[in-house]
Amino acid sequence: MVDNRTPDDYAVEMDKLDQNKSFEPPAPGPQPRSPPSNPVVNNAPLSVLAYCGSSILMTVMNKYVLSGADFNLNFCLLFIQSLVCIIAIQTCKSVGLITYRDFNLDEARKWFPITLLLIGMIYTGSKALQFLSIPVYTIFKNLTIILIAYGEVLWFGGGSVTGLTLFSFGLMVFSSIIAAWADIKHAVESNGDASSKVSTLNAGYIWMMINCLCTSSYVLGMRKRIKLTNFKDFDTMFYNNLLSIPVLIVCSGVLEDWSPENVARNFPSVDRNGILFAMILSGLSTVFISYTSAWCVRVTSSTTYSMVGALNKLPIAVSGLVFFDAPVTFPSVSAIFVGFVSGIVYAVAKIKQNAKPKVGILPTAIPVSASSQSMRDSLRS
Repeated sequence: MVDNRTPDDYAVEMDKLDQNKSFEPPAPGPQPRSPPSNPVVNNAPLSVLAYCGSSILMTVMNKYVLSGADFNLNFCLLFIQSLVCIIAIQTCKSVGLITYRDFNLDEARKWFPITLLLIGMIYTGSKALQFLSIPVYTIFKNLTIILIAYGEVLWFGGGSVTGLTLFSFGLMVFSSIIAAWADIKHAVESNGDASSKVSTLNAGYIWMMINCLCTSSYVLGMRKRIKLTNFKDFDTMFYNNLLSIPVLIVCSGVLEDWSPENVARNFPSVDRNGILFAMILSGLSTVFISYTSAWCVRVTSSTTYSMVGALNKLPIAVSGLVFFDAPVTFPSVSAIFVGFVSGIVYAVAKIKQNAKPKVGILPTAIPVSASSQSMRDSLRS
């Protein structure tokens, strides 16, 4: 700010001062303040609610697309989702609604491993969802929480796993066992080829196990890379989807059957427009899930991010029962209930843990060798 006052304005007539009063200089003018941070983008509860809604939308839309009996072009579906996401956020950036970094080759090279983990997570999740019902899928997804919780302790060297947290983990495993037993029991007792149905379920369980490993690796890796690159939410979404497009094109062209017969089976003429429209809608839902997941990880933690997914299971499971005719039996409902309780117990455990000083480490002693400690120190640097 330019000062327009002259030196005479600073002159003081000493004879006019009251000798009984000390001279008090004028109060300084208002100091410039730094702009306040946006309370919305740093609001943890809002990020949790947004992630809940978007994950429910994403799961239901993907199940609708994958529910076709002959659908096997999963990489094609992921490509369409990423392409729609890039077009959507680029359009928003062009009109000034959002902003994110321009493409940088060096940043893309560093972020590419995270993109590969994301592709693995989404692809294995789509395969598992193709073979399993939504309730079973969401219950087994909770096992990822256990992997992430211990991964945070061992990799980042922070946090702890208390007795109450271990109890919630036990409930998660128990609910998964009940869900698997209920699913297999229903397949054996239902009409039709029981062995074929059990084989389908076993394939779904294998894909689900791989998905848990990919998801935990992706969440932990993204958290580490965000800290190193200082990526914002839209930066993460932009690089994730842009870098995945060429990989998905290659995977779809090499690994998937693009013969006219298989294309006709995946896109029958009667339902072709509806399937393509559903794919586009599922692509738009990836915009929300990509943004809200990165947002939730940034303002909370990767463990909290997974815990939110655990609490999500009740509305997601209900949507599967309502819209996709999943079997409603006492064991299946019990598995949903136990899984939901496990999420609540886990949330309570995290609240109690955060309310007191963090002391201790894992409840079972895990010795750390010199090489392991060296590796942890190198990862932190």
